[in-house]
Amino acid sequence: MLTNHAKLMQFFSVANEVTGRKKLQKMIYILQKCGMPFEEKYEFHFYGPYSEELTLRVEELCNLGFIHEEKEDKINYYQYHYTITNDGEEFLHQFAMDMPDFSSQVEAMKGKSSRFLELVATMLYFDGLSTEENIAKVHTVKPKQKYTNEEIQAAHAFIEGLKQ
Repeated sequence: MLTNHAKLMQFFSVANEVTGRKKLQKMIYILQKCGMPFEEKYEFHFYGPYSEELTLRVEELCNLGFIHEEKEDKINYYQYHYTITNDGEEFLHQFAMDMPDFSSQVEAMKGKSSRFLELVATMLYFDGLSTEENIAKVHTVKPKQKYTNEEIQAAHAFIEGLKQ
């Protein structure tokens, strides 16, 4: 078992349940940007930062029976729920992992919508820009989301809180 798979297992153990593929992608990216040792490569995609590596690793963990993926049929789409299985917990107890505690960040993110986490992740993706340039970039790459100034301010505050 590779270390990066085990790191994801640790995330699922802390999170208990994650609802939504987009939310999962954003949560791991945001943790990575907060200095947690997740190593998936991300590119900017339709819904902000996206990692094909993460998608493949989660699929592999599901195939191994360590993560359970439940597909819920909504009216116009499918909603996915991810939980760690008993086999996954057993494996994690046998695999010595030295990971920083990121439970408070995970709890904070679980309480946020995918839309909000998409904004946070997008802002973090362009964190090399000045604040004004970052906001302009968000409006340029996410025009359909129509993020308000209040949402952007809330995302800035959320990022600062996560990094402390």
